[in-house]
Amino acid sequence: MPTHLARRTTRFLVALLLPISLGAQATRSTPPRTTRPVPKPPAAPAAAAGPEANYFVYVGAESADMIYRVKFGPEGTKVEKSIPIGVEATEMEGPHGLQISRDGKWLYMTTGHGTPDGKLWKYQLGPDTLVGPPVNLGYFPASIDVTPDGLYTFSANFNLHGEMVPSSISVVFTPNNTEVAQTTTCTMPHGSRFNASGSKHYSGCMMDDLLVELDTRTFEVSAKFSLAKGKEGLVAADAHAAHQMDHKVDNSEGHGASMSATCSPTWAQPAATGSLVYVTCNKADQILEVDASTWKVTRRFSTGVGPYNLAVTPDGKYLLVSLKKGAGFEMIDLASGQSVYREKLSTTIGHGVAVSPDSRYAFVSSEGVGAQPGKVDVFDLAARQKVGTADVGQQASGIAFWKMDKRQ
Repeated sequence: MPTHLARRTTRFLVALLLPISLGAQATRSTPPRTTRPVPKPPAAPAAAAGPEANYFVYVGAESADMIYRVKFGPEGTKVEKSIPIGVEATEMEGPHGLQISRDGKWLYMTTGHGTPDGKLWKYQLGPDTLVGPPVNLGYFPASIDVTPDGLYTFSANFNLHGEMVPSSISVVFTPNNTEVAQTTTCTMPHGSRFNASGSKHYSGCMMDDLLVELDTRTFEVSAKFSLAKGKEGLVAADAHAAHQMDHKVDNSEGHGASMSATCSPTWAQPAATGSLVYVTCNKADQILEVDASTWKVTRRFSTGVGPYNLAVTPDGKYLLVSLKKGAGFEMIDLASGQSVYREKLSTTIGHGVAVSPDSRYAFVSSEGVGAQPGKVDVFDLAARQKVGTADVGQQASGIAFWKMDKRQ
């Protein structure tokens, strides 16, 4: 072969084989790439569609001494019934906490302004008639929940009156409306909710930055967890009142708040299943996710201003938040931990939130100011938009879902 052809052939073979050789070396020297799981992105909102059933909630109005039954359905949103409450027309009772038994037969309500203490009231739903005399509880019973079997109510005695001293959870045996325990927990307990099995009860302590767990078999404190920034963790069962040497400051809750509080929890909401508990840090504009099996903070969610009350959709997908200072409603996707929707309410001072059993609609109460009516706003969780509003009495507060009926 001529010399010039030999050189040309050699250059061609080198050019052809060099990339293959380098690629093989790179393959041998580069470690395999690890695939990490990516959080599932929040689902896009569905197209708005009207309700195919009628949905009913009850809401209390603290400054009107009234309970309202609100109906939302294909014909819109309206107050279907108004129920006066109280014993004496001259005394303001102040309905605050509402909860309905899981069989849909009974409404339990706490009032905070009675003399000398607040009370628990029991109504038969449908006719909405009072069942027996009210039961005296502690000072200013606020949030309330009913055990899954319907046998007990647990009410957080918020104690808005007098000195900032540790208060309690009142336990009432519902068949005969008798208070069977009043368990001391912490200062200004608020937000009363059971886990899915009903074995544990959770509440927050606004003044002590604590999450408190009660054993529903013994009615005793089974754990206390510090929510204070940088001090998260289990604390002694008798820990309370670290605020007593601190000054009190005013806030939009209408209550005092400790200057030392970094969280000021106003609600504790267990997940639909499992051991997670979601706690509002009203002062920090955050929600903490606490695992009550390991007692660790597992996630933190930033929110709008003043997260107050919570609900979890029955399908476990969303955490629903009322924003008291922010006068808003917020949805957090629990798979991704992202806020997927935030909207202003129809009036100021957001309060309670309830959710329909089909996880389709949220019902949010807002108080208003002075002579302004309270409001109940209805949000379509699939379309992520406000779809209804009803006017109720002044200072709308506790709200509870009753039932959904197919359109008649």
